Amino acid sequence: MNRLACLVVVIGMALPAFAQDARKSGFDYMGPDTQAMQKDDLANPGMLSVLEGETLWNTPTGKAQKSCAACHGDATQSMKGVAARYPAMDDKTQSAIDLAGRIIQCRVERQEAPAPQREGRELLSLSAFVGRQSRDMPISPPQDAKLAATRAQGAALYSARMGQLNFSCAQCHDDNAGGHLGAAPIPQAHPNGYPLYRLEWQSLGSLQRRFRNCMSGMRAEPFAAGSTEAIALEAFLMERAAGMKLETPAVRP
Repeated sequence: MNRLACLVVVIGMALPAFAQDARKSGFDYMGPDTQAMQKDDLANPGMLSVLEGETLWNTPTGKAQKSCAACHGDATQSMKGVAARYPAMDDKTQSAIDLAGRIIQCRVERQEAPAPQREGRELLSLSAFVGRQSRDMPISPPQDAKLAATRAQGAALYSARMGQLNFSCAQCHDDNAGGHLGAAPIPQAHPNGYPLYRLEWQSLGSLQRRFRNCMSGMRAEPFAAGSTEAIALEAFLMERAAGMKLETPAVRP
């Protein structure tokens, strides 16, 4: 068996026990009030970040004094479906890059000073604005063999026991999905709503922030934002959620 075939087998073995047609968004585990908040753009607090992202999209910045719109035009057209395709392979670095990383890369190339910071308000708002253009579209991971090793790494991380509690992502989100951890429901860990507004945080947050929250709860060393490990886990989860509709910006408890 060649190396690529082995990687595909590894990913297949790490897929969740529930069938593809039994997949549920985190939305399905929420109460009716939170669901209603997400569905109504006037009530969804994440839309404030989307509006801020739209302003940033159209604002010239950096030494070149160019806006995102100057290169990419109308985001409702040029960014449609983009968020559904990340992480992807970056031709320049020959490594996987997530959507936030791509936005940072674009701003740096435009001689932005300083570049937007991961988990910073500007980057989250731009990510939410770009993600909003793909809302209700299916997650469509790139069919790129170069991503196989990244996804295999993510699959291994998802199944690996870690931290002082010796838990894995799969133990909660596959084996016990639909149950509860204290009063909180345990979802299936699909990434289709990010960046999202979490009521617990009282702010917008990224999928990788959620990784860090979970890992801290497991008493494990969290992956740094934008790290190889965080992007690999995100790539695996997006592949696992292929076909599910994006909800950005979702609302969660």
